[in-house]
Amino acid sequence: MADTPGSRILVTGALGQIGTELTEALRERYGADAVVASDVRDLPDHPCVLGGPYRNLSVIDADAFDRVVVEEGIGTVYHLAAILSAAGEKKPELCERINVGGTVTVLEAARNHSLRVYAPSSIAVFGPDAPKHAPQECALNPTTMYGQTKVTGERLAMNYWKQYGVDVRGIRYPGLVSYKAPAGGGTTDYAVDIFHHALKNGHYDCFVRGDTRLPMMYMDDAIRATIALMDAPVEAIGTARGGYNLSGCSFTATELAEAVGARVPGFTCDFLPDVRQKYADSWPDSVDDEAAQSDWGWDAEYDLDAMCDAMIAGLQSSSI
Repeated sequence: MADTPGSRILVTGALGQIGTELTEALRERYGADAVVASDVRDLPDHPCVLGGPYRNLSVIDADAFDRVVVEEGIGTVYHLAAILSAAGEKKPELCERINVGGTVTVLEAARNHSLRVYAPSSIAVFGPDAPKHAPQECALNPTTMYGQTKVTGERLAMNYWKQYGVDVRGIRYPGLVSYKAPAGGGTTDYAVDIFHHALKNGHYDCFVRGDTRLPMMYMDDAIRATIALMDAPVEAIGTARGGYNLSGCSFTATELAEAVGARVPGFTCDFLPDVRQKYADSWPDSVDDEAAQSDWGWDAEYDLDAMCDAMIAGLQSSSI
């Protein structure tokens, strides 16, 4: 590797669902000026734009990315820019270009400037042949373009670590639930949308079957896990570095609707599966995260009830 790295942090995709909260958490921890938010979108009133340094940046523009790394004195990249599962199936070529091409841009910059990289994966790497309680190590045969790009991302992470010594780490995020930013076009968006509709009009038409069970996680747990993984000493990181399984809580869509109904009187939910049901059916019900527990001490804090309480309280307070 070439240059001596800087000390600042760059977050790509900082205006998205995960990026918004991760940027805020990193700025709270390291100071606003130490964390440069970036995104391809122009949203001047977004809190990540107003709250600290911001660069308008496309991850598939390698020259521009390299300039930002040098100009901003970057030492660590949290690479969150991506096209998600449902959106990726509508535009598969764009999904591959952003998710794979963007990751190569980041990893090449890391190789040239001695950067540390966080590049998340997803439960979408699993296919219908994976066990319903998915282990860390098993065949990865996803049926979606998004999942395929995430498998490629995990392999790139391992290759750049083994061949070039680039310290790349990632988590296979389950479905993420948050009230602070809108969902970004993923198959698990129903677990976010249901809360908004429940509080707004008392009813939700869910786009998966009631018996659909998927791994989920409240965003606070996901942010805590992301930072904990990057805090871990390099010698603690094992062969899962490209994509650690991470377990929060698994529940069916019916169980979620019942939990929401227990907190929002009169709430009703109909289950009207669409094409996203096919994507959900190809994923596991739950994941084994023993590697994350043993390597860097992962332990989830939010179960379904705690998540529902936090979501409703957060949405109610933000609407005041």
